[in-house]
Amino acid sequence: MDAMTITTTASPDPVSPGNCHFRLGQLLGFLLLSSSLAGCVVGPDYQKPLIAMPGQWGSSKQVKAPKPAELSNWWKRLRDPELDALVDEAVAGNLDVATAKAKIREARATYRQTAGTLLPSLDGSASATRNRVSATSTGTSAETSSQFQTGFDASWELDLFGANKRSVEAAKYGLDAAGEDLRSTLLTLIGDVTSNYAQARGYQARIALARRTAASQRETAALTRTKFEAGSSSALDVANASGLANSTEANIPSLETSYAEAVHRLSVLTGRAPAALTDRLKRSTPIPTPRLPVPTGVPADILRTRPDVRTAERQYAQYTAKIGQAEAARYPSVSLTGNIDTTALNIGDLGKNSTIGWSFGPALSVPIFSGGQKKAAVEVAQAQRDQYFVAYRSSILTALEDVENAIVSLAQERIRNGKLAASAKHYRDAASLSRSLYQSGTSSFLDVLDAERSLYSAEDALLQSRVAIAADYIALNKALGGGWSGLVDTGKPEVKDVNTGPHIVSNRQLMTNWQK
Repeated sequence: MDAMTITTTASPDPVSPGNCHFRLGQLLGFLLLSSSLAGCVVGPDYQKPLIAMPGQWGSSKQVKAPKPAELSNWWKRLRDPELDALVDEAVAGNLDVATAKAKIREARATYRQTAGTLLPSLDGSASATRNRVSATSTGTSAETSSQFQTGFDASWELDLFGANKRSVEAAKYGLDAAGEDLRSTLLTLIGDVTSNYAQARGYQARIALARRTAASQRETAALTRTKFEAGSSSALDVANASGLANSTEANIPSLETSYAEAVHRLSVLTGRAPAALTDRLKRSTPIPTPRLPVPTGVPADILRTRPDVRTAERQYAQYTAKIGQAEAARYPSVSLTGNIDTTALNIGDLGKNSTIGWSFGPALSVPIFSGGQKKAAVEVAQAQRDQYFVAYRSSILTALEDVENAIVSLAQERIRNGKLAASAKHYRDAASLSRSLYQSGTSSFLDVLDAERSLYSAEDALLQSRVAIAADYIALNKALGGGWSGLVDTGKPEVKDVNTGPHIVSNRQLMTNWQK
């Protein structure tokens, strides 16, 4: 056995007035002592750890103090009203967000449930009995009687060493962590919506480019065929021109597939069927272009802006409190229990012409021998706390890495984009010049073929780079902890229950529901 229980119950026997005052004084003294001890807790008190952070980002070359990151509604700096509307719709309809809101309601109810252990509990009861004693062979007549009884039972655990207080503390930290999980879900959701939207617009632009290029190449092929019929070109030139046009057109189906997948993902992210946004997004618009540069603040900012870091810190706090729960189990516990009941032959006599009984007293539970289980439970809690502390530190390093990578990626992609823009311009000039020279007969068709192939590749790469810049901008804001800053209603349940009060259900209905 883990504990020995010693119960003392006050006697309801008649006592002298002096003795009654003496017992009442003892009881009051015991309650005062218990109340003072109820503020005691065991186990470590949580303190937010101090983590050494870099003074600035490793890729930063700024001499002046960096501007704080502008994380509120960061996606609006992509300057696309359609994207803004989709983000709002995703926040309202996304199923992952609905799950996170339900988890907050669960954590909130768990906290209230746990906090209830600090208060006394009171239960009421009532009964009515009808008795009949049959007549005996000696001539005694039959007797019928009724008995009515009502009463109350009360109990209160004094929580001398703070087991329940630590449990409430852990539940509060769990509620905080659930809130941060919702912020993390929103951060991921908004990042996914903006990324898929930018990709969808990028695929539309690349499809349009492929079609324009293929049409131009078809015109070149027609020109080559005309020159061949006139005897100034070869069948090889005609075949190469037609082959290049077909090769360009062959890219369109795969681009259409990727575009459809991005639109389907957007639809699902907003809580709709996959094809719900197909008609709405079919009209092409430019690839979202962010306002640059992006202020990044200082590394220490992520401790308060990254929801995954904040979640890890709250979980570390929660498991610190659980050490106190385990430690308190090694100490004695005291609870107060009492009851009062009244019994009468008539219901109108309850509390008046009736018997009244009561009992009241403390119950003391003292751990004596548990084979080391309770000490081991403390060590388990300490090891779990250490794991969450390491996870907290790891989340910080991951956040720092995400930001550093995003800063470098965005800066380098902007450089690459400038080079690709210059390359596309030069290839555009080369293609125009080679076509003119070919028409005048001063250049071979291979020069035209090579120039058009290079131009298409350069322009397609430029479009992909513009999408990559948008993606890097999105990744940087996600890494910095940018998410939804508006209100989210977490109190409204997803399922509205009806007819929850007492109601009659037939056996047939029960069998039907069971079979379903």
